Amino acid sequence: MKQFDIFDISPTKSVAIIGGGPAGLMAAEVIASAGHSVSVFDAMPSVGRKFLLAGVGGMNITHAEPAEDFRARYSANAQFINSLKQFDADALRQWVHGLGVDTFVGSSGRVFPTDMKAAPLLRAWLHRLRELGVKIYPRHRWLGWSEQGDLNFSAQENGNAITKTINADALVLALGGASWQRLGSNGAWVPLLRERSVRVNELVPSNCGFDVIWSEFLINQHAGAPLQGVGLSCVDTQGMPRQILSEAIISAYGIEGTGIYALSKYLRENVAQNGSALLNIDLLPDLSPEKIVQKLNKPREKNSLSNFLRKQFNLSPVKLALLRELTSKQTFENPALLAMAIKKLSVTLTATRPIDEAISSAGGVAAKELDASYMLKKIPGVFCAGEMLDWDAPTGGYLLTGCFASGRAAGNGVVSYLRAAHVG
Repeated sequence: MKQFDIFDISPTKSVAIIGGGPAGLMAAEVIASAGHSVSVFDAMPSVGRKFLLAGVGGMNITHAEPAEDFRARYSANAQFINSLKQFDADALRQWVHGLGVDTFVGSSGRVFPTDMKAAPLLRAWLHRLRELGVKIYPRHRWLGWSEQGDLNFSAQENGNAITKTINADALVLALGGASWQRLGSNGAWVPLLRERSVRVNELVPSNCGFDVIWSEFLINQHAGAPLQGVGLSCVDTQGMPRQILSEAIISAYGIEGTGIYALSKYLRENVAQNGSALLNIDLLPDLSPEKIVQKLNKPREKNSLSNFLRKQFNLSPVKLALLRELTSKQTFENPALLAMAIKKLSVTLTATRPIDEAISSAGGVAAKELDASYMLKKIPGVFCAGEMLDWDAPTGGYLLTGCFASGRAAGNGVVSYLRAAHVG
């Protein structure tokens, strides 16, 4: 590996941003708009790769529910919630509109660009950043600090592997968590901060699937089948009930899907504390137990019980299979017990899926390590943003909004820090 000499990004005040996702690019926009020289470094061949992949099925940029309900979706400290107040869902939509991209609110309250795509938004954003003078350096992997406090990188330039040491007046770290590692978020920054005595809470999977021990029959016949229109519930580690009307997917390893992701924080914490978690499934959330019993007591005539259940309740094959999987023969023969099972099928989750399979990760830089401007107290001039901070949120636009908002807050923090340093 060839060693290059130290060079400055700019002879004047300069800011390095490591991580080219939404948080890093938003920080870059804020800082460059204030007149500073900004360079963004990313380990991947191009920036915004996770952002683009997240938009493949439709770019869910944020959510249009009332502000208080919106912020309640986050598990985070007061400082992070304050950044959401400063740059909320409405502000994010206006920012998107400023890039020339229109948005609309879907029936679920989720907000999408009108063409449902992430690429046009990212292209317009990168054009704005270039006009602001932001320089982007792909294929630059951060290795930590030199003994002198400069930034060390391994890089690829013209097909050659090189090392670089870079000086900057301020630094924003926006390196993501540890999910979707093939897109650059691998958590390699954790030991680099811990070496500097910064507390980093363990990165754990969020918005993830869970392992369940299914029978071979269920796996062979129904792996990949959707559980639609079900009630999902659990009890968190504080004894509080958590529930949602949503959907899930039966998989060969267990269970996943939108509703599972929404409850994943509570299920994950139960697994960590108790070794397993109990998920309850209401197969017919629109019917009361009494109504179900009434229907079960109707004459079956020549129908098998499975056929009778299918006709009476319009149960899908996978719902019928789950009933068979998770109840006893005695339960099936007793209408009252069967009604209870239909309303509350209990599934034991044995483990979270690996963090690299998760949509996002929780854990990260502890809140107490940061001041009000997102600067590390132990490393002045170094700011953190995005998913590497210790917060958690469900899918549905909340993850992206959190990254945008914290990136903007960190960018404003850098501008204030450089202003104070100049005055000083």
